[in-house]
Amino acid sequence: MPDRSLRTALSLRLPIVQGPMTGADTPALAAAVSAAGGLGTLGCGMRSPAAMAEAAAEVRRRTDRPFGLNLFVQDTPAPDDATVQTALARLAPLYAEFGLQATVPARWCEDFRAQFDAMVEARPAVASFTFGILTAAQVERLHSAGCYVIGTATTVAEALAWADVGADAVCASGMEAGGHRGTFLPTGRAQAEGLAPADSAVRAGAPSQADFAASMVGVMALVPQCVDALRPHGVAVIAAGGIMDGRGIAAAQALGAEAVQMGTAFLACDESGIGRAYRDAMASAIATDTRTTRIFSGRPARGIVNPMLQKLHAHETDVPAYPVQNALTGALRRASAEAGRADHLSLWAGQGVANVRPMPAAALVAALEAEWRAALAAQAALLTAQ
Repeated sequence: MPDRSLRTALSLRLPIVQGPMTGADTPALAAAVSAAGGLGTLGCGMRSPAAMAEAAAEVRRRTDRPFGLNLFVQDTPAPDDATVQTALARLAPLYAEFGLQATVPARWCEDFRAQFDAMVEARPAVASFTFGILTAAQVERLHSAGCYVIGTATTVAEALAWADVGADAVCASGMEAGGHRGTFLPTGRAQAEGLAPADSAVRAGAPSQADFAASMVGVMALVPQCVDALRPHGVAVIAAGGIMDGRGIAAAQALGAEAVQMGTAFLACDESGIGRAYRDAMASAIATDTRTTRIFSGRPARGIVNPMLQKLHAHETDVPAYPVQNALTGALRRASAEAGRADHLSLWAGQGVANVRPMPAAALVAALEAEWRAALAAQAALLTAQ
Protein backbone atom coordinates (compact mmCIF):
# COMPACT_ATOMS: atom_id res chain seq x y z
CA MET A 1 0.00 0.00 0.00
CA PRO A 2 1.51 3.41 -0.94
CA ASP A 3 2.42 5.87 1.81
CA ARG A 4 -0.45 8.38 1.95
CA SER A 5 0.95 10.32 4.89
CA LEU A 6 0.31 14.06 4.52
CA ARG A 7 3.62 15.14 6.00
CA THR A 8 5.62 12.61 3.99
CA ALA A 9 3.86 13.39 0.72
CA LEU A 10 4.34 17.15 1.11
CA SER A 11 7.55 17.19 3.16
CA LEU A 12 5.78 19.20 5.86
CA ARG A 13 7.92 20.05 8.87
CA LEU A 14 4.93 20.52 11.19
CA PRO A 15 1.58 18.71 11.62
CA ILE A 16 -0.35 21.97 11.21
CA VAL A 17 -2.92 22.74 8.50
CA GLN A 18 -4.39 26.24 8.36
CA GLY A 19 -8.10 25.73 7.88
CA PRO A 20 -9.77 27.12 4.76
CA MET A 21 -11.82 30.15 5.83
CA THR A 22 -13.76 31.22 2.76
CA GLY A 23 -14.15 34.99 2.75
CA ALA A 24 -11.60 35.49 5.53
CA ASP A 25 -8.39 33.82 4.37
CA THR A 26 -5.90 35.50 2.05
CA PRO A 27 -2.93 34.48 -0.11
CA ALA A 28 -0.71 36.28 2.41
CA LEU A 29 -2.02 34.10 5.26
CA ALA A 30 -1.71 30.83 3.34
CA ALA A 31 1.79 31.68 2.17
CA ALA A 32 2.94 32.68 5.65
CA VAL A 33 1.74 29.42 7.21
CA SER A 34 3.32 27.30 4.47
CA ALA A 35 6.59 29.20 4.66
CA ALA A 36 6.68 28.66 8.43
CA GLY A 37 6.46 24.88 8.10
CA GLY A 38 2.73 24.14 8.09
CA LEU A 39 0.23 23.90 5.25
CA GLY A 40 -1.55 27.09 4.23
CA THR A 41 -4.93 26.77 2.56
CA LEU A 42 -7.14 29.04 0.48
CA GLY A 43 -10.89 28.66 0.89
CA CYS A 44 -12.17 28.95 -2.68
CA GLY A 45 -15.82 28.02 -2.25
CA MET A 46 -16.92 31.55 -3.17
CA ARG A 47 -14.06 32.41 -5.55
CA SER A 48 -14.64 32.41 -9.29
CA PRO A 49 -12.34 30.22 -11.41
CA ALA A 50 -10.40 33.33 -12.43
CA ALA A 51 -10.08 34.45 -8.80
CA MET A 52 -8.89 30.97 -7.83
CA ALA A 53 -6.12 31.12 -10.42
CA GLU A 54 -5.12 34.61 -9.32
CA ALA A 55 -5.04 33.70 -5.62
CA ALA A 56 -3.02 30.52 -6.24
CA ALA A 57 -0.53 32.51 -8.32
CA GLU A 58 -0.19 35.06 -5.52
CA VAL A 59 0.60 32.33 -2.97
CA ARG A 60 3.27 30.98 -5.32
CA ARG A 61 4.76 34.46 -5.65
CA ARG A 62 5.13 34.58 -1.88
CA THR A 63 6.46 31.06 -1.18
CA ASP A 64 7.71 27.95 -2.93
CA ARG A 65 6.25 25.71 -0.22
CA PRO A 66 3.18 23.47 -0.74
CA PHE A 67 -0.28 24.91 -0.14
CA GLY A 68 -3.87 23.82 -0.59
CA LEU A 69 -7.11 24.94 -2.24
CA ASN A 70 -10.51 24.05 -0.78
CA LEU A 71 -13.89 23.89 -2.53
CA PHE A 72 -17.53 23.42 -1.56
CA VAL A 73 -18.96 20.40 -3.38
CA GLN A 74 -22.38 21.68 -4.40
CA ASP A 75 -24.97 21.83 -7.14
CA THR A 76 -26.38 25.17 -8.29
CA PRO A 77 -29.90 25.47 -6.80
CA ALA A 78 -33.13 26.53 -8.50
CA PRO A 79 -35.34 27.79 -5.63
CA ASP A 80 -38.98 28.58 -6.22
CA ASP A 81 -39.98 32.25 -6.26
CA ALA A 82 -42.22 31.99 -3.20
CA THR A 83 -39.34 30.72 -1.06
CA VAL A 84 -37.08 33.53 -2.23
CA GLN A 85 -39.67 36.27 -1.74
CA THR A 86 -40.51 35.06 1.77
CA ALA A 87 -36.83 35.11 2.69
CA LEU A 88 -36.38 38.60 1.22
CA ALA A 89 -39.35 39.93 3.19
CA ARG A 90 -37.83 38.50 6.37
CA LEU A 91 -34.52 40.26 5.68
CA ALA A 92 -35.97 43.56 4.46
CA PRO A 93 -36.02 45.31 7.90
CA LEU A 94 -32.36 44.42 8.44
CA TYR A 95 -31.36 45.76 5.03
CA ALA A 96 -33.35 48.93 5.75
CA GLU A 97 -31.07 49.70 8.70
CA PHE A 98 -28.34 50.36 6.11
CA GLY A 99 -30.61 52.17 3.67
CA LEU A 100 -30.62 49.17 1.35
CA GLN A 101 -33.26 47.01 -0.29
CA ALA A 102 -33.18 43.23 -0.13
CA THR A 103 -32.88 41.98 -3.71
CA VAL A 104 -32.29 38.74 -5.58
CA PRO A 105 -28.55 38.33 -6.32
CA ALA A 106 -27.20 37.78 -9.82
CA ARG A 107 -26.22 34.19 -8.94
CA TRP A 108 -26.71 31.82 -6.04
CA CYS A 109 -23.19 30.38 -6.06
CA GLU A 110 -20.20 29.69 -8.26
CA ASP A 111 -20.45 26.75 -10.64
CA PHE A 112 -18.71 23.84 -8.93
CA ARG A 113 -17.68 22.09 -12.11
CA ALA A 114 -15.98 25.21 -13.43
CA GLN A 115 -14.26 25.66 -10.07
CA PHE A 116 -13.15 22.03 -10.12
CA ASP A 117 -11.61 22.50 -13.56
CA ALA A 118 -9.81 25.59 -12.25
CA MET A 119 -8.48 23.61 -9.30
CA VAL A 120 -7.09 20.91 -11.60
CA GLU A 121 -5.52 23.63 -13.74
CA ALA A 122 -3.96 25.32 -10.69
CA ARG A 123 -2.45 22.00 -9.51
CA PRO A 124 -2.15 22.83 -5.80
CA ALA A 125 -0.23 20.38 -3.64
CA VAL A 126 -3.46 19.72 -1.73
CA ALA A 127 -7.05 19.73 -2.98
CA SER A 128 -9.58 19.60 -0.15
CA PHE A 129 -13.38 19.53 -0.15
CA THR A 130 -16.39 20.00 2.09
CA PHE A 131 -20.23 20.00 1.92
CA GLY A 132 -20.24 16.93 -0.33
CA ILE A 133 -18.13 14.19 -1.90
CA LEU A 134 -16.38 13.66 -5.21
CA THR A 135 -16.67 10.69 -7.51
CA ALA A 136 -13.75 8.28 -7.83
CA ALA A 137 -13.14 9.65 -11.33
CA GLN A 138 -12.83 13.19 -9.98
CA VAL A 139 -10.38 12.07 -7.31
CA GLU A 140 -8.32 10.27 -9.92
CA ARG A 141 -8.28 13.39 -12.08
CA LEU A 142 -6.82 15.33 -9.15
CA HIS A 143 -4.26 12.60 -8.49
CA SER A 144 -3.22 12.80 -12.15
CA ALA A 145 -2.66 16.54 -11.63
CA GLY A 146 -0.36 15.77 -8.70
CA CYS A 147 -2.79 16.77 -5.94
CA TYR A 148 -3.09 15.17 -2.51
CA VAL A 149 -6.86 14.87 -1.88
CA ILE A 150 -8.51 15.56 1.49
CA GLY A 151 -12.22 15.17 2.19
CA THR A 152 -14.15 16.54 5.16
CA ALA A 153 -16.12 14.16 7.39
CA THR A 154 -18.33 14.75 10.41
CA THR A 155 -19.15 11.05 10.90
CA VAL A 156 -17.36 7.75 10.45
CA ALA A 157 -19.70 6.87 7.55
CA GLU A 158 -18.60 10.03 5.73
CA ALA A 159 -14.94 9.21 6.40
CA LEU A 160 -15.42 5.74 4.89
CA ALA A 161 -17.22 7.24 1.90
CA TRP A 162 -14.15 9.37 1.18
CA ALA A 163 -11.92 6.31 1.53
CA ASP A 164 -14.13 4.49 -0.99
CA VAL A 165 -13.58 7.15 -3.66
CA GLY A 166 -9.80 7.18 -3.14
CA ALA A 167 -9.10 10.20 -0.93
CA ASP A 168 -5.63 10.34 0.62
CA ALA A 169 -6.79 11.82 3.93
CA VAL A 170 -9.93 12.80 5.80
CA CYS A 171 -10.37 15.88 7.95
CA ALA A 172 -12.45 14.70 10.93
CA SER A 173 -14.38 17.84 11.83
CA GLY A 174 -15.72 17.86 15.38
CA MET A 175 -18.72 19.81 16.57
CA GLU A 176 -16.38 22.32 18.27
CA ALA A 177 -15.18 23.67 14.93
CA GLY A 178 -16.09 27.16 13.78
CA GLY A 179 -17.79 27.85 10.46
CA HIS A 180 -19.93 25.54 8.37
CA ARG A 181 -20.60 21.92 9.16
CA GLY A 182 -19.40 19.64 6.37
CA THR A 183 -22.10 17.00 6.84
CA PHE A 184 -23.21 15.42 3.56
CA LEU A 185 -24.61 11.96 4.38
CA PRO A 186 -27.82 10.96 6.15
CA THR A 187 -26.88 9.55 9.55
CA GLY A 188 -29.21 6.53 9.82
CA ARG A 189 -27.62 3.08 9.74
CA ALA A 190 -29.56 2.17 6.60
CA GLN A 191 -28.32 5.21 4.72
CA ALA A 192 -24.76 4.60 5.89
CA GLU A 193 -24.68 1.30 3.99
CA GLY A 194 -24.16 0.94 0.23
CA LEU A 195 -21.68 3.78 -0.11
CA ALA A 196 -20.95 3.50 -3.83
CA PRO A 197 -20.58 7.08 -5.15
CA ALA A 198 -23.41 8.61 -7.13
CA ASP A 199 -22.84 10.02 -10.62
CA SER A 200 -23.52 13.51 -9.28
CA ALA A 201 -20.74 15.42 -7.53
CA VAL A 202 -22.99 15.47 -4.46
CA ARG A 203 -24.09 12.09 -3.08
CA ALA A 204 -27.80 11.48 -3.57
CA GLY A 205 -29.98 12.05 -0.52
CA ALA A 206 -29.11 15.36 1.09
CA PRO A 207 -28.91 15.31 4.90
CA SER A 208 -31.90 16.62 6.84
CA GLN A 209 -31.78 18.95 9.82
CA ALA A 210 -32.02 15.86 12.03
CA ASP A 211 -28.95 14.45 10.26
CA PHE A 212 -27.03 17.66 10.92
CA ALA A 213 -27.98 17.44 14.59
CA ALA A 214 -26.96 13.79 14.84
CA SER A 215 -23.59 14.51 13.21
CA MET A 216 -22.56 16.91 16.00
CA VAL A 217 -19.87 14.56 17.29
CA GLY A 218 -17.04 15.95 19.41
CA VAL A 219 -13.50 15.76 18.08
CA MET A 220 -12.31 13.54 20.98
CA ALA A 221 -14.90 10.92 19.99
CA LEU A 222 -14.76 11.37 16.22
CA VAL A 223 -11.00 11.24 15.62
CA PRO A 224 -10.16 7.82 17.15
CA GLN A 225 -13.21 6.25 15.52
CA CYS A 226 -12.16 7.59 12.13
CA VAL A 227 -8.57 6.47 12.72
CA ASP A 228 -9.71 2.93 13.47
CA ALA A 229 -12.10 2.82 10.52
CA LEU A 230 -9.63 4.24 8.01
CA ARG A 231 -6.48 2.39 9.09
CA PRO A 232 -7.24 -0.65 6.85
CA HIS A 233 -7.58 1.73 3.90
CA GLY A 234 -4.29 3.52 4.56
CA VAL A 235 -6.11 6.88 4.75
CA ALA A 236 -4.70 9.52 7.11
CA VAL A 237 -6.84 11.48 9.59
CA ILE A 238 -6.55 15.20 10.26
CA ALA A 239 -8.28 16.45 13.42
CA ALA A 240 -10.30 19.69 13.44
CA GLY A 241 -12.41 21.41 16.06
CA GLY A 242 -11.44 23.54 19.04
CA ILE A 243 -7.67 23.02 18.67
CA MET A 244 -5.92 26.27 19.56
CA ASP A 245 -2.47 25.45 20.92
CA GLY A 246 0.34 22.91 20.96
CA ARG A 247 -1.31 20.85 23.69
CA GLY A 248 -4.27 20.34 21.38
CA ILE A 249 -1.99 19.23 18.56
CA ALA A 250 -0.28 16.66 20.79
CA ALA A 251 -3.63 15.45 22.13
CA ALA A 252 -5.00 14.93 18.61
CA GLN A 253 -1.89 12.96 17.68
CA ALA A 254 -2.31 10.84 20.80
CA LEU A 255 -5.75 9.91 19.43
CA GLY A 256 -4.17 8.81 16.16
CA ALA A 257 -4.47 11.93 14.01
CA GLU A 258 -1.50 12.65 11.79
CA ALA A 259 -2.06 16.40 11.83
CA VAL A 260 -4.55 19.05 12.92
CA GLN A 261 -6.51 21.65 10.99
CA MET A 262 -6.85 24.99 12.76
CA GLY A 263 -9.18 27.72 11.53
CA THR A 264 -10.21 29.97 14.42
CA ALA A 265 -6.62 30.07 15.69
CA PHE A 266 -5.46 31.68 12.43
CA LEU A 267 -8.52 33.89 11.99
CA ALA A 268 -7.08 36.52 14.33
CA CYS A 269 -3.69 36.65 12.57
CA ASP A 270 -2.54 39.91 11.01
CA GLU A 271 -2.81 38.44 7.49
CA SER A 272 -6.44 37.33 7.94
CA GLY A 273 -8.99 39.14 5.79
CA ILE A 274 -11.49 39.95 8.55
CA GLY A 275 -12.22 43.52 9.65
CA ARG A 276 -11.93 45.31 12.97
CA ALA A 277 -15.52 44.63 14.09
CA TYR A 278 -15.01 40.89 13.62
CA ARG A 279 -11.67 40.99 15.44
CA ASP A 280 -13.18 42.88 18.36
CA ALA A 281 -16.02 40.37 18.65
CA MET A 282 -13.53 37.50 18.79
CA ALA A 283 -11.38 39.27 21.37
CA SER A 284 -14.19 39.35 23.91
CA ALA A 285 -15.87 35.99 23.12
CA ILE A 286 -15.73 32.73 25.06
CA ALA A 287 -16.84 29.20 24.16
CA THR A 288 -20.38 29.67 25.44
CA ASP A 289 -20.85 32.71 23.20
CA THR A 290 -20.87 30.50 20.09
CA ARG A 291 -23.86 28.73 18.55
CA THR A 292 -24.53 26.61 15.50
CA THR A 293 -27.05 28.40 13.30
CA ARG A 294 -28.62 28.36 9.80
CA ILE A 295 -29.65 32.02 9.95
CA PHE A 296 -26.80 33.51 7.94
CA SER A 297 -26.26 30.93 5.21
CA GLY A 298 -28.90 28.19 5.34
CA ARG A 299 -26.35 25.55 6.41
CA PRO A 300 -25.51 24.92 10.07
CA ALA A 301 -22.40 26.85 11.03
CA ARG A 302 -20.81 27.79 14.36
CA GLY A 303 -20.29 31.45 15.12
CA ILE A 304 -20.50 34.12 17.80
CA VAL A 305 -24.01 35.16 18.82
CA ASN A 306 -24.92 38.67 17.64
CA PRO A 307 -28.12 40.74 17.18
CA MET A 308 -28.94 39.34 13.72
CA LEU A 309 -28.80 35.78 15.00
CA GLN A 310 -30.98 36.74 17.96
CA LYS A 311 -33.54 38.57 15.82
CA LEU A 312 -33.97 35.68 13.38
CA HIS A 313 -33.49 32.78 15.75
CA ALA A 314 -37.17 31.84 15.56
CA HIS A 315 -36.70 31.17 11.82
CA GLU A 316 -33.86 28.64 12.14
CA THR A 317 -35.87 25.96 10.34
CA ASP A 318 -37.55 28.33 7.88
CA VAL A 319 -34.69 29.98 6.02
CA PRO A 320 -33.79 28.61 2.56
CA ALA A 321 -31.01 26.03 2.37
CA TYR A 322 -27.45 26.95 1.46
CA PRO A 323 -26.43 28.59 -0.84
CA VAL A 324 -29.69 30.54 -1.32
CA GLN A 325 -29.84 32.10 2.16
CA ASN A 326 -26.10 32.77 2.00
CA ALA A 327 -26.53 34.72 -1.24
CA LEU A 328 -29.57 36.62 0.06
CA THR A 329 -27.67 37.82 3.16
CA GLY A 330 -24.40 38.55 1.35
CA ALA A 331 -24.98 42.26 0.68
CA LEU A 332 -26.27 42.74 4.23
CA ARG A 333 -23.15 41.20 5.74
CA ARG A 334 -20.92 43.29 3.49
CA ALA A 335 -22.76 46.48 4.50
CA SER A 336 -22.31 45.61 8.17
CA ALA A 337 -18.58 45.04 7.69
CA GLU A 338 -18.16 48.29 5.75
CA ALA A 339 -19.96 50.16 8.53
CA GLY A 340 -17.63 48.63 11.12
CA ARG A 341 -20.53 46.85 12.80
CA ALA A 342 -20.54 43.23 13.96
CA ASP A 343 -24.29 43.02 14.57
CA HIS A 344 -25.11 41.68 11.08
CA LEU A 345 -21.91 39.74 10.39
CA SER A 346 -21.57 35.98 10.30
CA LEU A 347 -18.93 35.81 13.02
CA TRP A 348 -17.73 32.26 12.38
CA ALA A 349 -15.62 30.99 15.27
CA GLY A 350 -15.08 27.71 17.08
CA GLN A 351 -15.43 26.85 20.75
CA GLY A 352 -11.77 27.67 21.31
CA VAL A 353 -12.32 31.33 20.44
CA ALA A 354 -11.34 32.56 23.91
CA ASN A 355 -7.78 31.42 23.17
CA VAL A 356 -7.20 33.38 19.95
CA ARG A 357 -3.84 35.14 19.80
CA PRO A 358 -3.64 38.14 17.45
CA MET A 359 -0.16 38.09 15.89
CA PRO A 360 1.53 37.48 12.54
CA ALA A 361 0.92 33.98 11.19
CA ALA A 362 4.62 33.05 11.26
CA ALA A 363 4.80 34.00 14.96
CA LEU A 364 1.72 31.89 15.72
CA VAL A 365 3.17 28.86 13.93
CA ALA A 366 6.41 29.29 15.89
CA ALA A 367 4.46 29.46 19.17
CA LEU A 368 2.42 26.39 18.23
CA GLU A 369 5.58 24.45 17.41
CA ALA A 370 7.20 25.32 20.75
CA GLU A 371 4.03 24.35 22.65
CA TRP A 372 3.65 21.14 20.67
CA ARG A 373 7.22 20.04 21.32
CA ALA A 374 6.87 20.89 25.01
CA ALA A 375 3.66 18.85 25.21
CA LEU A 376 5.33 15.87 23.53
CA ALA A 377 8.25 16.12 25.97
CA ALA A 378 5.83 16.26 28.91
CA GLN A 379 4.03 13.16 27.62
CA ALA A 380 7.33 11.32 27.23
CA ALA A 381 8.41 12.31 30.74
CA LEU A 382 5.10 11.09 32.17
CA LEU A 383 5.47 7.73 30.45
CA THR A 384 9.06 7.41 31.69
CA ALA A 385 7.99 8.20 35.24
CA GLN A 386 5.45 5.41 35.10
